[in-house]
Amino acid sequence: MDLLDQVFKMLANPLCDHCMGRQFALLGHDLENDKRGEALKSLLALEGYNLLFSDLEKGLSLLKRVFAEDGSQEVTRQVSEDPTTDSELEARCFLCHETFKEIDGIVSRVINALREYEFSSFLVGVELPFEVIEREDEFKGRFRVSHSESMKSHVSRLIGKQIAHSIGKKVNHRRPDIVALVNPFLKNITIQVNPLYVSGRYLKLIRGIPQSRWLCGECQGNGCVTCSWTGRRYKESIEELIGLPVLRLAEGREIAFHGSGREDIDTLMLGSGRPFVVEIKEPKKRLINLEKLEYDINKLAEGKIEVGVLVFADKDVVRRIKKAEASRKIYNSIVEFQRDVTVKELKRVENALSNSIIYQQTPRRVLHRRADLTREKHIYGAKLRRLSKRRAELKIHCQGGLYIKELITGDEGRTKPSLASIIDAEAKSIQLDVLEVIDGIRG
Repeated sequence: MDLLDQVFKMLANPLCDHCMGRQFALLGHDLENDKRGEALKSLLALEGYNLLFSDLEKGLSLLKRVFAEDGSQEVTRQVSEDPTTDSELEARCFLCHETFKEIDGIVSRVINALREYEFSSFLVGVELPFEVIEREDEFKGRFRVSHSESMKSHVSRLIGKQIAHSIGKKVNHRRPDIVALVNPFLKNITIQVNPLYVSGRYLKLIRGIPQSRWLCGECQGNGCVTCSWTGRRYKESIEELIGLPVLRLAEGREIAFHGSGREDIDTLMLGSGRPFVVEIKEPKKRLINLEKLEYDINKLAEGKIEVGVLVFADKDVVRRIKKAEASRKIYNSIVEFQRDVTVKELKRVENALSNSIIYQQTPRRVLHRRADLTREKHIYGAKLRRLSKRRAELKIHCQGGLYIKELITGDEGRTKPSLASIIDAEAKSIQLDVLEVIDGIRG
């Protein structure tokens, strides 16, 4: 089909320059759709003017169709001398219903809504009513349109381009800091703020602090006599000691704490620390000073925990943190036996555990939160040093996810082999420390 012939047939329904140009968006470069639509209409108008000299009726008919949607052009006044064109000249664009004339106002409203937030990149998302999408799909099918740009894409690009020019921020299609969701027909604007991520490593210097906020088991956070009306089993947590200063600086709504595994409440985290990511939801500030943040956290939690290596992160780092739960760990434990043990017995245990595979059924103490499965864990090396007749120091290098306390006790046969089963004596850990998390995330 001839291009101008197709344009003429499309204009049986009035189309604005934007909607006309969108139908041929893939034809030509460096030309916006409204300019492309204007050019196509102008070519058709020239054909109409030419016909006025040879076939007045046909020429007028063509010109009426070209200018039915836009009554502001000079030629329209010429055509409108025929009173039969009045209703055509008042017609709205069949596809967008003049929505593109509202773009400047929408842009202004989006910019005003964005002023509340700090961000470096943004994206404009567009929602269209179902009937608008359906109408456009039917139109494209009727005219076999194959070079078009969708209304959603065009509106998004048009608004994004104007906002970027106005506020000097970049459009980011993959990972924007903030998204402006626009419905140009209903004039609705919703701002969606993507999370801010800060990663680092923490040391836990005292025992008795859980990693996550721990609600009272009796009242589930509502407050009762058991928890002295605090709603908590423990007064504070690593999540809060780190997360609250971040939340305050970023002016966010809430946080989510992601750690590369977790140590028990009575276990220290030493060495270079455990990798973590704090996810701040709906932050108003993103350009926070990480040196100040590190100082604030360490000041608040002085003597309890210490953080370092703070850097901005992203969602990929959270995924890597979760995968790193199975990274290698080095532990140190003080083991107490029910009976006297000899150096020879300890050496036998050391040889049996080094470079071994442990079959560990989910410990009874965590069955309430983990599936009851048997997992294989590798021990790379173990060292035992006798401290007294009934005590020894165990240093063990193993695969992450191995429960050390149950490796020592055997957990009533759920961990095989165990230190207790090898030495044939009841044993328990009376002190446990994580000395190092190996192959973790370092920012």
